Amino acid sequence: MPDPTREVLAHHPDLMVVRFRFQTGDEGALHSHAHVQSTYVQAGRFRFTLDGDSFEVGPGDAFVIPSAAEHGCVCLESGELIDSFTPRRDDFLQQETP
Repeated sequence: MPDPTREVLAHHPDLMVVRFRFQTGDEGALHSHAHVQSTYVQAGRFRFTLDGDSFEVGPGDAFVIPSAAEHGCVCLESGELIDSFTPRRDDFLQQETP
């Protein structure tokens, strides 16, 4: 199964906006980072885990992931997430997603 795809839409040292495209069954592995993250569900359905709590989200839903919080997701229905990070995720500028 292919991994989700990532596209940096805009960035500045203080902020980055990124589109992630998922197919049903794709996973965003549990991880954490120093950045504060805001996630907006453009399309699809997802089950997120945030610091051990799970919840489902769909189109139009949005939430904030605090700095250092462990989080990840499973795509239940193909869709897109629009994530904003502060400060910018410089690692995303150095890595290309096929």
